[in-house]
Amino acid sequence: MDFIQSILMGIVQGLSEFLPISSSAHLVFTSNFYKVFKGIEEVHHSNQEIFTDIMLHLGTLIAVLIFFRKEIFEIIKALYYGLKNKEYSSLDFKLGVYIILGTIITVVIAYPLNEIAGGLVFRPEIVGILLVGTGFLLLFSEYKAKKILEKKELSLRNSILIAIAQGLAALPGFSRSGLTIATGLLSGMDRSVAARYSFLLSIPIILGSSMLYPLIKLDFHEVIAFNWTAIIAGTIVSGIVGYICIKYFLKFVAKFSLAIFGYYCIIAGILTAIFFSIY
Repeated sequence: MDFIQSILMGIVQGLSEFLPISSSAHLVFTSNFYKVFKGIEEVHHSNQEIFTDIMLHLGTLIAVLIFFRKEIFEIIKALYYGLKNKEYSSLDFKLGVYIILGTIITVVIAYPLNEIAGGLVFRPEIVGILLVGTGFLLLFSEYKAKKILEKKELSLRNSILIAIAQGLAALPGFSRSGLTIATGLLSGMDRSVAARYSFLLSIPIILGSSMLYPLIKLDFHEVIAFNWTAIIAGTIVSGIVGYICIKYFLKFVAKFSLAIFGYYCIIAGILTAIFFSIY
Protein backbone atom coordinates (compact mmCIF):
# COMPACT_ATOMS: atom_id res chain seq x y z
CA MET A 1 0.00 0.00 0.00
CA ASP A 2 1.76 3.16 -1.19
CA PHE A 3 0.87 6.83 -0.67
CA ILE A 4 -0.72 7.47 -4.07
CA GLN A 5 -2.86 4.32 -3.88
CA SER A 6 -4.07 5.31 -0.41
CA ILE A 7 -5.02 8.83 -1.55
CA LEU A 8 -6.87 7.47 -4.58
CA MET A 9 -8.73 4.98 -2.41
CA GLY A 10 -9.55 7.74 0.10
CA ILE A 11 -11.18 9.81 -2.65
CA VAL A 12 -13.05 6.77 -3.95
CA GLN A 13 -14.24 5.81 -0.45
CA GLY A 14 -15.39 9.34 0.35
CA LEU A 15 -17.46 9.50 -2.84
CA SER A 16 -18.79 5.97 -3.00
CA GLU A 17 -19.67 5.39 0.67
CA PHE A 18 -22.66 7.71 0.47
CA LEU A 19 -23.47 7.55 -3.23
CA PRO A 20 -25.45 4.36 -4.00
CA ILE A 21 -22.64 2.78 -6.01
CA SER A 22 -20.96 0.47 -3.43
CA SER A 23 -17.83 1.79 -1.74
CA SER A 24 -16.53 -1.74 -1.15
CA ALA A 25 -16.84 -2.54 -4.85
CA HIS A 26 -15.04 0.65 -5.86
CA LEU A 27 -12.26 0.03 -3.34
CA VAL A 28 -11.84 -3.45 -4.83
CA PHE A 29 -11.82 -2.02 -8.36
CA THR A 30 -9.41 0.81 -7.49
CA SER A 31 -6.97 -1.49 -5.70
CA ASN A 32 -6.97 -4.09 -8.45
CA PHE A 33 -6.81 -1.62 -11.35
CA TYR A 34 -3.95 0.21 -9.62
CA LYS A 35 -1.99 -3.03 -9.25
CA VAL A 36 -2.65 -4.01 -12.86
CA PHE A 37 -1.40 -0.71 -14.28
CA LYS A 38 1.53 -0.48 -11.85
CA GLY A 39 2.51 -4.09 -12.44
CA ILE A 40 2.23 -4.91 -8.74
CA GLU A 41 1.85 -8.58 -7.88
CA GLU A 42 -1.44 -9.40 -6.18
CA VAL A 43 -0.98 -10.41 -2.53
CA HIS A 44 -3.94 -12.38 -1.28
CA HIS A 45 -5.41 -11.63 2.12
CA SER A 46 -3.13 -8.65 2.78
CA ASN A 47 -3.92 -7.46 6.29
CA GLN A 48 -2.54 -4.00 5.51
CA GLU A 49 -4.99 -3.58 2.62
CA ILE A 50 -7.92 -4.79 4.69
CA PHE A 51 -6.90 -2.52 7.56
CA THR A 52 -6.55 0.42 5.17
CA ASP A 53 -10.09 -0.20 3.88
CA ILE A 54 -11.35 -0.12 7.47
CA MET A 55 -9.51 3.12 8.19
CA LEU A 56 -10.97 4.69 5.06
CA HIS A 57 -14.43 3.70 6.30
CA LEU A 58 -13.50 5.24 9.66
CA GLY A 59 -12.78 8.49 7.82
CA THR A 60 -16.26 8.54 6.31
CA LEU A 61 -17.72 7.56 9.69
CA ILE A 62 -16.21 10.71 11.20
CA ALA A 63 -17.80 12.67 8.35
CA VAL A 64 -21.23 11.21 9.24
CA LEU A 65 -20.75 11.92 12.93
CA ILE A 66 -19.88 15.55 12.26
CA PHE A 67 -22.64 16.12 9.70
CA PHE A 68 -25.39 14.50 11.81
CA ARG A 69 -24.04 15.58 15.21
CA LYS A 70 -27.26 17.37 16.21
CA GLU A 71 -29.50 14.46 15.23
CA ILE A 72 -27.22 11.99 17.00
CA PHE A 73 -27.24 14.08 20.18
CA GLU A 74 -31.05 14.30 20.13
CA ILE A 75 -31.38 10.53 19.62
CA ILE A 76 -29.01 9.73 22.50
CA LYS A 77 -30.79 12.24 24.74
CA ALA A 78 -34.20 10.82 23.82
CA LEU A 79 -33.05 7.26 24.57
CA TYR A 80 -31.63 8.31 27.95
CA TYR A 81 -34.67 10.27 29.10
CA GLY A 82 -37.08 7.81 27.55
CA LEU A 83 -35.64 4.88 29.49
CA LYS A 84 -35.26 6.96 32.64
CA ASN A 85 -38.83 8.31 32.61
CA LYS A 86 -40.44 5.35 30.84
CA GLU A 87 -41.59 7.67 28.06
CA TYR A 88 -41.28 5.91 24.73
CA SER A 89 -43.45 7.95 22.41
CA SER A 90 -41.03 10.56 21.07
CA LEU A 91 -39.90 10.26 17.45
CA ASP A 92 -36.23 10.47 18.41
CA PHE A 93 -36.65 7.63 20.93
CA LYS A 94 -38.28 5.44 18.30
CA LEU A 95 -35.54 6.32 15.82
CA GLY A 96 -32.91 5.29 18.36
CA VAL A 97 -34.68 1.97 18.95
CA TYR A 98 -34.93 1.37 15.21
CA ILE A 99 -31.19 2.00 14.80
CA ILE A 100 -30.30 -0.36 17.66
CA LEU A 101 -32.63 -3.08 16.37
CA GLY A 102 -31.44 -2.52 12.82
CA THR A 103 -27.82 -2.86 13.91
CA ILE A 104 -28.53 -6.20 15.58
CA ILE A 105 -30.32 -7.51 12.49
CA THR A 106 -27.49 -6.28 10.26
CA VAL A 107 -24.88 -8.11 12.34
CA VAL A 108 -26.89 -11.35 12.33
CA ILE A 109 -27.12 -11.27 8.53
CA ALA A 110 -23.69 -9.82 7.73
CA TYR A 111 -21.56 -11.97 10.04
CA PRO A 112 -22.03 -15.25 8.12
CA LEU A 113 -21.22 -13.37 4.89
CA ASN A 114 -17.89 -11.98 6.12
CA GLU A 115 -15.80 -14.90 4.89
CA ILE A 116 -17.42 -14.76 1.45
CA ALA A 117 -16.95 -10.98 1.36
CA GLY A 118 -13.25 -11.35 2.19
CA GLY A 119 -12.76 -13.74 -0.70
CA LEU A 120 -14.53 -11.43 -3.14
CA VAL A 121 -11.90 -8.74 -2.54
CA PHE A 122 -9.74 -10.74 -4.96
CA ARG A 123 -12.56 -11.58 -7.38
CA PRO A 124 -13.37 -8.18 -8.93
CA GLU A 125 -15.25 -9.82 -11.81
CA ILE A 126 -17.81 -11.25 -9.37
CA VAL A 127 -17.99 -7.93 -7.51
CA GLY A 128 -18.78 -6.31 -10.86
CA ILE A 129 -21.71 -8.69 -11.36
CA LEU A 130 -23.06 -7.87 -7.89
CA LEU A 131 -22.75 -4.16 -8.71
CA VAL A 132 -24.95 -4.75 -11.75
CA GLY A 133 -27.52 -6.20 -9.34
CA THR A 134 -27.37 -3.01 -7.28
CA GLY A 135 -28.01 -0.99 -10.45
CA PHE A 136 -31.10 -2.95 -11.38
CA LEU A 137 -32.45 -2.67 -7.83
CA LEU A 138 -32.04 1.12 -7.92
CA LEU A 139 -33.88 1.34 -11.23
CA PHE A 140 -36.67 -0.94 -9.99
CA SER A 141 -37.08 1.00 -6.74
CA GLU A 142 -37.40 4.28 -8.64
CA TYR A 143 -39.96 2.72 -10.97
CA LYS A 144 -42.05 1.47 -8.04
CA ALA A 145 -41.63 4.69 -6.03
CA LYS A 146 -43.29 6.72 -8.78
CA LYS A 147 -46.45 4.66 -8.33
CA ILE A 148 -46.62 5.24 -4.57
CA LEU A 149 -48.58 8.45 -4.08
CA GLU A 150 -48.79 8.54 -0.28
CA LYS A 151 -45.37 8.43 1.36
CA LYS A 152 -44.94 6.56 4.63
CA GLU A 153 -42.94 7.52 7.68
CA LEU A 154 -40.20 5.33 9.08
CA SER A 155 -41.79 2.41 10.94
CA LEU A 156 -40.67 -0.75 12.72
CA ARG A 157 -41.45 -2.79 9.60
CA ASN A 158 -39.52 -0.44 7.33
CA SER A 159 -36.56 -0.31 9.68
CA ILE A 160 -36.33 -4.13 9.76
CA LEU A 161 -36.43 -4.40 5.97
CA ILE A 162 -33.76 -1.70 5.63
CA ALA A 163 -31.59 -3.49 8.20
CA ILE A 164 -31.85 -6.74 6.23
CA ALA A 165 -30.74 -4.86 3.12
CA GLN A 166 -27.79 -3.39 5.02
CA GLY A 167 -26.78 -6.87 6.17
CA LEU A 168 -26.74 -8.19 2.60
CA ALA A 169 -24.56 -5.23 1.62
CA ALA A 170 -21.69 -6.90 3.49
CA LEU A 171 -20.93 -8.39 0.08
CA PRO A 172 -18.83 -5.97 -2.01
CA GLY A 173 -20.82 -4.90 -5.04
CA PHE A 174 -24.06 -4.65 -3.09
CA SER A 175 -24.10 -0.96 -2.22
CA ARG A 176 -25.02 -0.35 1.41
CA SER A 177 -26.59 3.03 0.77
CA GLY A 178 -28.04 1.78 -2.52
CA LEU A 179 -29.76 -1.25 -0.99
CA THR A 180 -31.00 0.59 2.10
CA ILE A 181 -32.34 3.64 0.25
CA ALA A 182 -33.90 1.45 -2.45
CA THR A 183 -35.57 -0.66 0.24
CA GLY A 184 -36.90 2.51 1.84
CA LEU A 185 -38.34 3.65 -1.49
CA LEU A 186 -39.92 0.23 -2.10
CA SER A 187 -41.45 0.46 1.39
CA GLY A 188 -43.10 3.74 0.41
CA MET A 189 -40.80 6.08 2.34
CA ASP A 190 -39.90 9.59 1.25
CA ARG A 191 -36.50 9.54 -0.44
CA SER A 192 -34.96 12.16 1.87
CA VAL A 193 -36.11 10.28 4.98
CA ALA A 194 -34.79 7.01 3.57
CA ALA A 195 -31.40 8.55 2.77
CA ARG A 196 -30.96 10.19 6.18
CA TYR A 197 -31.96 7.00 8.00
CA SER A 198 -29.57 5.01 5.80
CA PHE A 199 -26.66 7.21 6.87
CA LEU A 200 -27.59 7.13 10.56
CA LEU A 201 -27.99 3.35 10.48
CA SER A 202 -24.48 2.98 9.08
CA ILE A 203 -22.83 4.55 12.13
CA PRO A 204 -22.84 1.61 14.59
CA ILE A 205 -21.80 -0.91 11.94
CA ILE A 206 -18.85 1.11 10.64
CA LEU A 207 -17.80 1.97 14.20
CA GLY A 208 -17.99 -1.67 15.30
CA SER A 209 -16.02 -3.04 12.35
CA SER A 210 -13.40 -0.30 12.71
CA MET A 211 -12.80 -1.23 16.36
CA LEU A 212 -13.23 -5.00 16.37
CA TYR A 213 -11.24 -6.10 13.32
CA PRO A 214 -7.87 -4.69 14.48
CA LEU A 215 -8.38 -6.19 17.93
CA ILE A 216 -9.35 -9.64 16.68
CA LYS A 217 -7.37 -10.15 13.48
CA LEU A 218 -4.16 -8.13 13.71
CA ASP A 219 -0.90 -8.59 15.55
CA PHE A 220 0.49 -5.45 17.21
CA HIS A 221 3.93 -5.83 15.61
CA GLU A 222 2.30 -6.25 12.20
CA VAL A 223 0.29 -3.04 12.65
CA ILE A 224 3.41 -1.05 13.58
CA ALA A 225 5.01 -2.05 10.28
CA PHE A 226 2.14 -0.68 8.18
CA ASN A 227 2.66 2.42 6.01
CA TRP A 228 0.92 4.75 8.45
CA THR A 229 1.70 7.91 6.49
CA ALA A 230 -0.28 6.56 3.54
CA ILE A 231 -3.07 5.17 5.75
CA ILE A 232 -3.59 8.40 7.71
CA ALA A 233 -3.51 10.53 4.54
CA GLY A 234 -6.10 8.31 2.88
CA THR A 235 -8.30 8.40 5.99
CA ILE A 236 -8.24 12.21 6.13
CA VAL A 237 -9.05 12.47 2.43
CA SER A 238 -11.94 10.00 2.74
CA GLY A 239 -13.39 12.03 5.64
CA ILE A 240 -13.20 15.37 3.81
CA VAL A 241 -14.58 14.02 0.54
CA GLY A 242 -17.24 12.07 2.46
CA TYR A 243 -18.51 15.14 4.30
CA ILE A 244 -18.86 17.10 1.06
CA CYS A 245 -20.57 14.13 -0.58
CA ILE A 246 -23.16 13.79 2.22
CA LYS A 247 -24.02 17.48 2.03
CA TYR A 248 -24.69 17.54 -1.69
CA PHE A 249 -26.10 14.02 -2.07
CA LEU A 250 -28.89 14.76 0.42
CA LYS A 251 -29.79 17.83 -1.65
CA PHE A 252 -29.67 15.74 -4.83
CA VAL A 253 -31.75 12.84 -3.56
CA ALA A 254 -34.47 15.20 -2.30
CA LYS A 255 -35.11 16.44 -5.83
CA PHE A 256 -33.86 13.90 -8.34
CA SER A 257 -34.15 10.23 -9.20
CA LEU A 258 -31.45 7.70 -8.32
CA ALA A 259 -31.78 6.16 -11.78
CA ILE A 260 -28.54 7.77 -12.96
CA PHE A 261 -26.67 5.82 -10.28
CA GLY A 262 -28.50 2.66 -11.33
CA TYR A 263 -27.32 3.04 -14.91
CA TYR A 264 -23.81 3.81 -13.70
CA CYS A 265 -23.69 0.65 -11.55
CA ILE A 266 -24.85 -1.51 -14.45
CA ILE A 267 -22.33 -0.07 -16.92
CA ALA A 268 -19.41 0.00 -14.46
CA GLY A 269 -20.21 -3.50 -13.21
CA ILE A 270 -20.38 -5.01 -16.71
CA LEU A 271 -17.18 -3.33 -17.90
CA THR A 272 -15.27 -4.34 -14.77
CA ALA A 273 -16.52 -7.92 -14.91
CA ILE A 274 -15.45 -8.20 -18.55
CA PHE A 275 -12.03 -6.62 -17.94
CA PHE A 276 -11.06 -8.84 -15.01
CA SER A 277 -12.51 -11.95 -16.66
CA ILE A 278 -10.20 -11.37 -19.63
CA TYR A 279 -7.16 -10.08 -17.70
